[in-house]
Amino acid sequence: MMLTKRIIPCLDVKYGNGNRALVVKGVEFISLREAGDPVELAKRYDEEGADELIFLDITASHEKRQTMLDIVKDTADQVFIPFCVGGGIRTLEDVIQTLRAGADKIAINTAAVKNPQFITHAAEAVGSQCVVLAIDCRRNTDTERGTHVIPLEDGTLVWYEVVIYGGRTPTGIDAIEWAIRSEQLGAGEIMLTSMNRDGTKDGYDIPITRAISEAIDLPIIASGGAGTAEHIYEGFVHGKADACLAASIFHFKEIPIAALKQYLQGRGIPMRV
Repeated sequence: MMLTKRIIPCLDVKYGNGNRALVVKGVEFISLREAGDPVELAKRYDEEGADELIFLDITASHEKRQTMLDIVKDTADQVFIPFCVGGGIRTLEDVIQTLRAGADKIAINTAAVKNPQFITHAAEAVGSQCVVLAIDCRRNTDTERGTHVIPLEDGTLVWYEVVIYGGRTPTGIDAIEWAIRSEQLGAGEIMLTSMNRDGTKDGYDIPITRAISEAIDLPIIASGGAGTAEHIYEGFVHGKADACLAASIFHFKEIPIAALKQYLQGRGIPMRV
């Protein structure tokens, strides 16, 4: 029996005017526009049948501050589905406080790249099932620098470079190599975002999604670029993802979650409905 695939709305959250938490959505991590209140959106997605919810405090690492745990707690109070929180989680104490605030899983990115053993320490402390490694990456055509060079749809050869601090800082690390290592270090799941597709609504970056799905045994959450129901179908079938994450199409009510699941189920994708 095939495992059901998951649909995951994502709340990219930052502080706005008056220190109010806002859900925002950009293109390639910039040009942010407001999309609503995180607590209200979380409640809506729970009621609409989302399988999980991801909450990312997108400026916490760059601003070197803690995750907005008060907003996490208020959001967690509204949802009864698995709830993952990331952004600004740098220490085991941050991990524990975030879980105590109501998260079921934590997502780590920048802190894990800077200290890979943090993945192991977190997994040992709270269990691998609670530790999601978020990989943000970007295409790089300087193929001599990459460990794993793969062809794009048009035949162009690239490698994917890991970026941190919300896409601001390239690392020189090959994304496929980092995914392989993270599995060895104890991560329980990978959330993979291609900056080249983020917010574009051009579809997921299938080459890197498929390459990482084939390279490791961990569940892969495809992220970045969903604009249509067909894109999400492609993420599951061609990208071999276990879950598909989207933001804009849900925030702005372009595709209802229930209708999306019916469409996918009709095309042979096992869904929880």
